[in-house]
Order: sequence, then C-alpha cells, then structure tokens
Amino acid sequence: MQRRIVINIMWRFMGGSFTRLTRCFSTSPRAVGWWENASPAAKDPITGVTEAFLADTNPHKINLGVGAYRDDEGKPIVLQCVRNAEAKIAGCEFLEANATEMASSLVEESVKLAYGEHARVLKEGRLAGLQALSGTGACRLFAELQRRFYPELPIYLPRPTWSNHHNVWRDAQVPQRTFQYYHPVSKGLNFAALVDDVKNAPDGSVFLLHPCAHNPTGVDPTEEQWRDISYLFKVKNHFPFFDMAYQGFASGDLDMDAQAIRIFLEDGHLIGCAQSFAKNMGLYGHRVGCVSVLCADAKQAVVVKSQMQQIARAMYGSPPVHGLLLVSTILSDPQTKSLWVKEVKVMANRIKRMRTALRENLEKLGSPLNWEHITNQVGMFCFSGLTPDHVDRLAREFHVYMTRDGRISMAGVTTSNVSYLADAIHEVTKHDEEALNICYTSH
Repeated sequence: MQRRIVINIMWRFMGGSFTRLTRCFSTSPRAVGWWENASPAAKDPITGVTEAFLADTNPHKINLGVGAYRDDEGKPIVLQCVRNAEAKIAGCEFLEANATEMASSLVEESVKLAYGEHARVLKEGRLAGLQALSGTGACRLFAELQRRFYPELPIYLPRPTWSNHHNVWRDAQVPQRTFQYYHPVSKGLNFAALVDDVKNAPDGSVFLLHPCAHNPTGVDPTEEQWRDISYLFKVKNHFPFFDMAYQGFASGDLDMDAQAIRIFLEDGHLIGCAQSFAKNMGLYGHRVGCVSVLCADAKQAVVVKSQMQQIARAMYGSPPVHGLLLVSTILSDPQTKSLWVKEVKVMANRIKRMRTALRENLEKLGSPLNWEHITNQVGMFCFSGLTPDHVDRLAREFHVYMTRDGRISMAGVTTSNVSYLADAIHEVTKHDEEALNICYTSH
C-alpha cells in the first residue's frame, strides 16, 4: 500500500510522464544490479581438461579426459550402423508424424537391453519408461520423481562417482549421502566397506549403482558380489537406481554388462534405470537416452509414467527427434542391430588392447609400482592412482591431460601414443616415495 502511494505521488509530481517515472526507478540499485551477487560457477573438471588441451600447441599432446569413444587415431567415429540408420530415415517427409511412434519403439527396445529381451516384467506391462535427454537427462528425471514423492529420502551415491551425479541430485533438491566403493590402496572394490554402508543405511533408502564400467574407477563388483548386494538390498528394502552409461564397454557383451540389473530383477526388486546411447552408439551430440522404473503392477506403471511425462513437460517439453529416429531404427531393425552389437565389441576390444599395452609398456620400463589395476579395471576409464601432483606434472612437462583425480580415459590412448604416455607416467612416478608408499605392490 505504501509503495503504491509513493508511486502515485511521484506520478503527479512528474506530470504524469511515464518516461520520467521509469528513469527515476531505473537508477535504483535493484534495477542496475539484478545479478551483482552472482559469481562464476566452478568449471566442470572435464571441461577444464579439454580447454587446457585445446590451448596447448605441442604436437605430442594427449587428451585423456574425454569420456566418449575415440578410434586408434584419437578421432571420434561414426559407426556404420548409424550411417545405415541415417540412410533409412533420410526419406522421412514428416519427422513430427513419426516422433510418438518412434519414442515408444525406443523405450520398448531400450528396456529389453537393460532387463532382458524376454523378461517377464515387459509382458506384464510393469515398466514405466520415457525417452530422456541422454543419461544425464534420465538421471535428472528420476531425481525429480524422487523429490516429488520421497522428498525426505536422500540419494546414496558411491564414493567416488561421476561428478555430475552430485550436481543432478543437488539441483533437484534431493539430500545426498555417500557409500564407500573404491579402495585406494588395492585400486579395486572396497566390498567390505560397501556392505557395511548398505547395512547401516536406514531401511528403505535409495542407492545409485553403476551396473558396469563404473565411472570414474573402472571397478565393478563380481557376479557373486552383485548377488550379495542384491540380497542385502532385499533385506533392507532399499531401492536401486542403476545408471548405465557404458553398456557394452565393460565386457563387449551387452547382456553381460546388464548382468547386475538382471540379478536384481531375478530377486524381485523394484528398480529404476537410466540408459544412454551417447557412447555405445557414438551419438554424444544427439542426447538420446531412456529412463525406466519397474513398478509393482501395470496400473502403477501407468501412473508413474504420467508423472514422469509431467516432469519432462515442464523441464524441456519433448526431446529432439533426429537422434530418436537413429536409435529406434538401429534397435528395431534386426540387421542394423546385429551390426551395432559387432561394432560395440570392436570398440570394447580396442580399449582392452590399450589397457594391456599401457601396462606392458610401464612394466618394460622397470617401474617399481604395480600396474595390474590397469587391466583389472574395465570399461572406458582407468583410475590410475596418480596423485594431483603427478597429473600437474604430466600436463606441464609432457602435455598429457587428465582430471586431477588421476582418471584416464582409455579411449584417448592409441597405438601411436601409448609408449609416450607410459614414459611420461614412469618419469613422474619413478622417484616418488609417496607413490611407492601408497601404491599396493606385490613385489
């Protein structure tokens, strides 16, 4: 009321001039400083690595930060199955007309990849699935669903996990907790500590799990360990949400890499799952993914899907259609899908060869450290055990770039640079007493 009176008085004083009135208010601190309290956001660690790499003019530079696949020349590739799909959809006159049908096909084929082509829950209609903006968008949709219906429940994230997981659940205003996962001495799974944290979490907690090719460590539980984890989740009534960004990159076998999800399915869990086709189809820029939630029955699945659709509607409306058409075509056409399965195996095998080559080169140099974890770990990433000081020296002296936690993207290692990389790693670690003390060695 007082504000209205002041404005009326000023209006009369200025002869009813709107221009004069707005000039008066435009000089107020609020009008000129709406964003003055904003400060620069922290840089994403991977973005920072890429920027430093691009600014370096040295011809021997290596980028080990990127999380997408690269060929043996260090270049992105377009899979032949994608080229074939491009040719098939080139004649689509009205993309809009195909969007709904193809989105349904994408979800149907995606959940077959995750839960099994002949899984009973598919026939029972118990899966609520929705196309998402790659794996990040799928995680965000689930995080919003969690906040909407269980705002008091935290999400338990493995320590460590993909850094963006923290951002996704933070911005969804979901409380976060962590559970132990990686053992820095053995550079493997800290299974005993993981089990303790699962047992000690309140009954009915929500956990995020990587079913294969854990990011950033490359450390996955064994089949037996997954069965033990599933049993504990059943006892504690925990809800597992799987983020499957690298299906196929751990073993080269799509079904094998979904083994953890199948185990939980066999044990009767209700499950959530995020899937991405950014890496295993080389479609990073197309942002194609799927989020699914396994429900108690078909009626509940309809309700949950409607809630996810409402969340997506408010966040971005609907995803772009071109990538959707590509993935749907690849998954629904038996011949094209068969080609994709072969190409995934080729990519996975190249990464395995680079793991072997890097370890062998380090051992030939007479490194006093044990590098068995390079080949024991799986998937796109190797958690090298290098310290931040090692990483800084690699960048400064050898033009080798990676995140400061020592995570190596094995896709950035090639036949032509693996020897140079091994030499660089050896040089920064061979006289490091701290590294010798912290590194698990069998010598």
